[in-house]
Amino acid sequence: MATKVLWNALLATPTLLGAALIMSTSAVAVELQPNAEADSLFTDISDISIDVEASDSFSTQVAPVEIGAASLESTAPEAQESVDAIVSVDELTVDETTVAVDEPVVSQPVQLAQTATEQPASEVSSLDEILQYSNNQDSLSQVTSITQLSDVRPEDWAFQALQSLVERYGCIVGYPDGTYRGQSAMTRYEFAAGLNACLDRISELIAASTADLATREDLATLQRLQEEFAAELATLRGRVDNLEARVAELEANQFSTTTKLRGETIFAVAVPFDYDEDVFDNSQAIGGYRVRLNFDTSFTGEDLLRARLQARNFQSFDSLDINGLGWSFGQGSPANNNIALDDLLYTFPVGNIQFIIGANSIGDSDFVATTVSPFDSSGQGSLTNFGAPPQYSVIPGGFGAGAIVQFSENLSLDFGYASGEAGTSADGAGLFNGDYGAIVQLSFLSEAFDAALMYSNSYFNDSFFLEEDRPQVLNVYGAQVNFKLADFVQIGGGIAYIPTRVIGRGDYDVWSYQGTVAFPDLGGEGNLLGILFGAPLYARGFGDGIFFSGLSETRGADQIPFAIEGFYRFRVTDRISITPGVVWLNNPGGDTDISDSFAGAIRTTFSF
Repeated sequence: MATKVLWNALLATPTLLGAALIMSTSAVAVELQPNAEADSLFTDISDISIDVEASDSFSTQVAPVEIGAASLESTAPEAQESVDAIVSVDELTVDETTVAVDEPVVSQPVQLAQTATEQPASEVSSLDEILQYSNNQDSLSQVTSITQLSDVRPEDWAFQALQSLVERYGCIVGYPDGTYRGQSAMTRYEFAAGLNACLDRISELIAASTADLATREDLATLQRLQEEFAAELATLRGRVDNLEARVAELEANQFSTTTKLRGETIFAVAVPFDYDEDVFDNSQAIGGYRVRLNFDTSFTGEDLLRARLQARNFQSFDSLDINGLGWSFGQGSPANNNIALDDLLYTFPVGNIQFIIGANSIGDSDFVATTVSPFDSSGQGSLTNFGAPPQYSVIPGGFGAGAIVQFSENLSLDFGYASGEAGTSADGAGLFNGDYGAIVQLSFLSEAFDAALMYSNSYFNDSFFLEEDRPQVLNVYGAQVNFKLADFVQIGGGIAYIPTRVIGRGDYDVWSYQGTVAFPDLGGEGNLLGILFGAPLYARGFGDGIFFSGLSETRGADQIPFAIEGFYRFRVTDRISITPGVVWLNNPGGDTDISDSFAGAIRTTFSF
């Protein structure tokens, strides 16, 4: 239908425009002759229609163009004498043309036909002169570039319009001498030649734009396919209606429009294969669980309010925990099947800064963009705490705030402060006078490698490494890197140096280093083979008296402990994974007199 409207408009508009311009030219001619039939010039332009086969017919009636007597009477007698030379056309009729649907709709020639009234021979000869003039290449020639017109300059006010007509539409003709003569008067013959060139160009454009329209065979094929798949379409319509009903029911009964429930449940079994029974008592095979329910709420789509409930009954072996190698999913409070609020934090962006505010259990890695290690996940990463770089484990968790300032897509500066006794108003406690930790880190993340440099300062009212009830101040320096050598292998590691001051006693140093090798998607998408090796946290500086919690007497601690952990996470489904693994610890507590510890565990993680 749109094509028919466009075609009728293209046929009618140039005819009206031509009539108006011819009349305006006659009115301003220098030598004009009267004509008694001027009042009837172009009185009817009608009955223009195009019938399209296999489609609704469309017809356009063009109202007669009348030239009032007042305009002619006001013209000088000399001007009226030229009216005899005007071509009188009582009616322009477009022959009825049938265009099939399967044929391109192209421009059809406009027929100039006499009406039932006999036209004077002078008028017919004038029409022949116009057509002959438009085809006369000696007087005007087609221009294909604006540069071909020597008297048209870029500073001319109509330059852009002429350039568009010449180079885009090919509707401008020039004189044989290469001029346009834009200031000269235009004769009716010159107008007719330019109009004819424009109509030819329009016909070409319409033919080109309609050449790829659907044919009748295409429409028949489409109708046949619609009939053949009527049953499938009806079934699909029913399914859509059913889905809409279910969505409406969910919206009416949903838990919250802003909150999503995300959970994780872990079933685990751990067995000590070998340990020093003379030193460690709590090393029996165990089985237990950990459950986390995260209520994640967003108010703007970019912020996050998280409230986490947690319960667990899984404990670590003393033979491993002596160097901080407890089970990663067995850490944290509470134990013994109690349900407690674990995390309570809110994070939101302001420009290129991500702010973090924590009201409970926030600290260490919550304030940084990354810990770099590929195994830093208690539910999907390593089985022990060794997968989380030790430098992030010495900041008290509690109430605090921090921010991640994003300098670029890869680089950020992260910092935060947390207090472990913010809710206690007693002396030696509170937001700033109790246990606290402050951290600052420079993080770099890229497709090739990740890296981080961090520093933190912490204060503990009670013992940290040393088994004495003395306050301690810790300065923590850490570095971590992970190279992504390929999609299937990553190699990394890090080091932590923690100079520690025991108030009222002296100083000592705590060290740790580790290496990591990861094989993502080994044996299937979502799987992970992980290997960790290195020295867990150990102390140096005091010749005697420095040892870790778990030992009942002072030992030399003259050797560096060394640990190796291997695990394989097997992805059963997108929501279920099984991770078996083993861990071996040499020189527990840095004491060569304690035999090695060796244990294994199987963790099953359900995510929902």
